[in-house]
This record gives sequence, C-alpha cells and structure tokens, in this order.
Amino acid sequence: MPDITTLLLFLTSAMTLLLIPGPAMLYIVTRSAAQGRQIGQISALGIALGDIVQVLAATFGLSALLVSSSLAFSLVKYLGAAYLLFLGLSTLIKRGKVEQQSIQPVKRSRAFLQGLVVEILNPKSALFFLAFLPQFVNPARGSIILQMLFFGSLFVALSFSCDNIYASLAGLLSGKLKESKGFLSSQRYVVGAIYILLGLITAFTGIQTEG
Repeated sequence: MPDITTLLLFLTSAMTLLLIPGPAMLYIVTRSAAQGRQIGQISALGIALGDIVQVLAATFGLSALLVSSSLAFSLVKYLGAAYLLFLGLSTLIKRGKVEQQSIQPVKRSRAFLQGLVVEILNPKSALFFLAFLPQFVNPARGSIILQMLFFGSLFVALSFSCDNIYASLAGLLSGKLKESKGFLSSQRYVVGAIYILLGLITAFTGIQTEG
C-alpha cells in the first residue's frame, strides 16, 4: 500500500484530470442526453472495462509497444478513428420517423460494447496510463505490479463514478429535451456529428511517436 502522502497526491491529480472534459465524457453525455441516463451509465461501464484493459496493458508492459513502434500506435489509432467515424455515419444515415427514433434507442449490449471498443482502441488512453501510473509507484514499498494495479484500479473507479454523475445529469436534461420536437428531429444529427468529430480528433491529434 502507498503512504498517505502519495495516496492524497494521486487522488488530487486524478480528480483534477477527471474534471477536465474529454472524449469519453463527451461520448457518455451525448448518449445520456439522446437516449437517457441508463444508456449513458451502461456506456460508462463499457468505457470503464476498456480502461481496465488499458491498465492491465500498462502494468504488464504491453503499452510500451505503442511508445516504441510508430506503426503499432498508428494502427490502433486509425482503427479507433475508423470505428468512431463508422458510428457517426451509421447514425446519420438512419431512416425513420422522429417518434420511432425516440422510442427505439440502442440496445444495452450495443451501448456497452461501443463504449468498450471505443476505449480499447484509444492509444492515447494506453499511453496516459503508461505515463501517469508510474509517477506514484515506489519500488521500496513492494511489488511494482501490485502498485500499478492498485493505482490503476483506483483511477478507473474514480473515473467510473464521475462518468455516472455526468450520465445522470445529462439524463435529467434529456427528459426535458425530449419534450421538444426540435430536439427529437435533430438529436440523430447531433449524435452522429459528435461521433464523427471524435473520430477526426482521434485520427489527427494526440501523442505522436514519430521523431
């Protein structure tokens, strides 16, 4: 276990980072605002599981491949971007009446899997954990692997809690927005556009390994 000073420093750093809006938060808020709190929370659960995968990768050194190989980084990055673009385009081209679209949200399993895939295919998350977690590890206090797993799990738990708060707040807003015909007619385009924006951000920004 870390000492109290290190733990408090970690908690302060983690909460500061989690209060900064990012792609995952935007994804969850969009889901919740469009289709309700429960779908947003299920999406958050998928993202949390994806984060656990990233923590395990960072802990056991697999993420180091993304640092040392520009090809591996680019491959994962563009796969993630392509998936987000696919979600955006498929949302935009859906047909049907506005009332039908509001009654038929995505299935829970699909919302969960989308959150999971989006996070696993985000190399910036892998590099974040690889860079962030070791800052709080002290070899003198025991197993490095156990410390990495502890801090990583704690970060995922904090992140999941914050994401659930965002989902709940957006879900409350969703109830009021759904009374608006303008919202019902435009939500498909807003959700699709945000997916595409996230895909473009993933493809053209982020940590670069070249040079």
